[in-house]
Amino acid sequence: MAKAKKDETGELSFEEAIKQLTEIVSGIESGRASLQDSLGEYERGMALINRCKEILTAAEKRIEKISASAQDESKDADSEPAEDENDRPEGADDESGELF
Repeated sequence: MAKAKKDETGELSFEEAIKQLTEIVSGIESGRASLQDSLGEYERGMALINRCKEILTAAEKRIEKISASAQDESKDADSEPAEDENDRPEGADDESGELF
């Protein structure tokens, strides 16, 4: 497993961080590593978890912004004025059927 330094987690994508986290969990669960190595891997895993949380929080904010924008556009479309009598073309029939 290619390991990046702890401070490099800020450059990882969500998928990369999850992949590395999965590898760390598998390694710790297998019992192959010493206690000291396991603690180092645990620390790295926590940094990866924090990176994933950052990415998810940013995605959530982006989704909220997109949703708010879509709702604003919907409200704007709903609040457009209905056709006014003055907007009808000249000579158009009105409800009474009279032209004048």
